[in-house]
Amino acid sequence: MPRPTPIADARLPSGPFPVAAARVSGIDSGHLRTAAFEAPFTGVRVPAGWTDDLRARCGALATVLDEGVAFGHGTALRLLGVEVPWTLEHDDRIHVVTTRPQDRPQREREAVVAHRSRQVRLDTIEVGGLLVTAPAQTFVHVAVGLRRPDDVVVLGDALMRREHCLVSRAELQDVADRTHKVKGIAQVREQVERMRPGTDSSTETRTRLALIAANLPCPEVNGVVLAPDGSYVKRVDMLYRRHHVAIEYDGDQHRTDKEQWRDDVRRRRTLEALGWHVIVVVADDLRDPRGLVARVRAVLRPAARTLWA
Repeated sequence: MPRPTPIADARLPSGPFPVAAARVSGIDSGHLRTAAFEAPFTGVRVPAGWTDDLRARCGALATVLDEGVAFGHGTALRLLGVEVPWTLEHDDRIHVVTTRPQDRPQREREAVVAHRSRQVRLDTIEVGGLLVTAPAQTFVHVAVGLRRPDDVVVLGDALMRREHCLVSRAELQDVADRTHKVKGIAQVREQVERMRPGTDSSTETRTRLALIAANLPCPEVNGVVLAPDGSYVKRVDMLYRRHHVAIEYDGDQHRTDKEQWRDDVRRRRTLEALGWHVIVVVADDLRDPRGLVARVRAVLRPAARTLWA
């Protein structure tokens, strides 16, 4: 049976609104309990049939949050359009942050997690009308909860994507240095220098980290290779330019996008014709990177015997 169309009332907004404000405007409480409205959170109403995605849920919750409360942690990453760490992929709760304990909403039963920041000042920005912790601030809040150093680096790289760069490495370092008396912050500070702006995926980052862990030099990230006549050949995921070694990660999109696959094959053949060694990496290589490391070491060694002991 179709839901009833909400009754038009000039006193009600078209989006989410707090029940308390509606009552002050003289709206009958019984009307707010009809099927014309939904209650995503206690004390909040939205018109029936509203879009129940993350941004809409946050917008509904924001109507009853105190002024100093911002969306943070994994929720902020998603609102910012940043890939979340694998450990948080299945956490669909809404996370909020405040510096004042009295502002923390008590809504655990509604899948809302309230965090208190120990910092005197909380760096925030507005995203689609929502108050969200700023990218560098969000990085620190999430990174201190990551156990593995490589996961911290992957998160930092994700915030500095080539086509969606939200922050600089200096900004990440600055917020980390200003954060004190927080468990895990020492590891975060140590890992910032291992991050690189301009990556396209977390698998590229993990490939780079696997090479560095094997005492190979850190490759250049997403460098452009030109032909001798100056024409464009290819942007390479990772490369050792001096030694003409290109490392390319092939994800699922290379398998499903036939046009991209053909273009990659053509450009890689051009690289090889120009004297480059092209090494293709797939997911299995990262589960046990010893074979990958051996392949890279084998092509680097003849040209770079002095780079490592």
